Amino acid sequence: MRFDGYDPGSYWDELIEAPGRPRAAARGVVSYLNRLPDEELEQRRQAASLDMRNMGITFTVYRDGAGIDREWPFDIVPRVIDATEWFHIEDGLRQRAHALNMFIDDLYGDQKVIGDGVFPGDLLANSVNYRPEVRGIRPRFGAWAHICGSDLVRDGDGTVYVLEDNLRVPSGVSYMLENRLVTKRAFPDLFAEHRILPVDGYITQLHSMLCSLSPRPGDTPVVVVLTPGIYNSAYFEHSFLAQQMGATLVEGRDLFVEDDVVYMRTVTGQVRVDVVYRRIDDLFLDPEVFRPDSALGVPGIMRAWRAGNVAIANAPGCGVADDKVVYSYVPDLIRYYLSEEPLVDNVPTWRFGDEDSRGYVLDHLDELVLKPANESGGYGVVVGPRASSAELDECRERMQADPRNYIAQPTLNLSVAPTLIAGRMVPRHLDLRPFILSGERTYVTRGGLTRVALVEGSLVVNSSQGGGSKDTWIVEASGPPERAQVQTSATGTQTQMLTESTATQQMGDMVQHLDPPDTPGPLEV
Repeated sequence: MRFDGYDPGSYWDELIEAPGRPRAAARGVVSYLNRLPDEELEQRRQAASLDMRNMGITFTVYRDGAGIDREWPFDIVPRVIDATEWFHIEDGLRQRAHALNMFIDDLYGDQKVIGDGVFPGDLLANSVNYRPEVRGIRPRFGAWAHICGSDLVRDGDGTVYVLEDNLRVPSGVSYMLENRLVTKRAFPDLFAEHRILPVDGYITQLHSMLCSLSPRPGDTPVVVVLTPGIYNSAYFEHSFLAQQMGATLVEGRDLFVEDDVVYMRTVTGQVRVDVVYRRIDDLFLDPEVFRPDSALGVPGIMRAWRAGNVAIANAPGCGVADDKVVYSYVPDLIRYYLSEEPLVDNVPTWRFGDEDSRGYVLDHLDELVLKPANESGGYGVVVGPRASSAELDECRERMQADPRNYIAQPTLNLSVAPTLIAGRMVPRHLDLRPFILSGERTYVTRGGLTRVALVEGSLVVNSSQGGGSKDTWIVEASGPPERAQVQTSATGTQTQMLTESTATQQMGDMVQHLDPPDTPGPLEV
């Protein structure tokens, strides 16, 4: 039996409830893997790895000034979540996205949240991602963070928390989609036996949301995906999403602005652009407004956006809420804007800039996880219990020099899941990044990108830090294989019932095979 001797220790395991007893939603998966001969499981693992290589699924790690291109690390043992639990989490993510969009809209408008004493004005004044250049702009539907990736973790008692929100140019959804495709090829019989909620609806929902933002609603919108170029760490995703949506992948040099209208250069002449799904950070977007030395953006695109002649997703300035200090206020923002209690809690957080918290954090550095407010990819994070005295001293100096930009959180007993390493099932820590689309309505993926720390004992799941990923199965134990999903507008004022198709598109047949980049480029946030 493959799981004989498998021991998650004191950690909550996503598949195994107790030795020899799988969780209810995972019984079929565990039983199937137990029956599968070692040789056949290894063959399927190798086939999955070959699929990843053949589809050109890569990511880039920037280290010591060099770009290292790597095959996407993938574990074929899926992570399983019961659908009943997931539907509650889904509602919490929708609630959170509404509050965050209302918060951003308020900050660039009347700033009532500051006037009412719910959010400190000095935090906004010292925010590195606040863009005063966009004050007074009102994007359609009040949506600023059109695409959000909120990272979820489960603690040792099984409680699910939101660890952070990624609102600027969140990445990873293409890997979620490809993970599903590869897993279906590895275990087609398992998919026939289980009610696994599909994820393929994301592409349709993304394209529909982007089209709904068009300033010319009576015409067929022209949608482009704006990429920094082939050397960006997430270029595979940029090209994948453009190809799947039928949008055009462009770089800044492919676009120009004339009379406050954005046009695309094509071999047949100029074409007006209605919607720009940008994968470029704010400061590189328009050299007329932000960094004048940027060669990645489009001069004048901010003028066109302000004039209402083009939509930009995510909206410039939405990164003001992509801040780990702002994150600590989200429960209060939900109560303030929606008059509701949060459905999914934050991880308990100490703001180092608060005098009341600073002494406690300094006294417990070796017990806490210490995070800079605006880094991503796991960079700058110090896990106190696993840091050396020298590392803690260095972290203490950085925090005291810039207290506003640091938070501290308890070291959670992150959940684990069985992971196939060298032919054996071993427990590895993991998190989950679902994706939330906000426009006229709000859509939440059924599951998301599960990231797993492949190094034994590691709590850092980011691919840039040696992590990999798994397919995420939201499994219905009984009932119909579809669920009518409530989709609410960004301002929380409209609802519509939509049902996602259970048919999974064979996207892998359409994926463009890409030559992986071999030199560094701008790192996507």
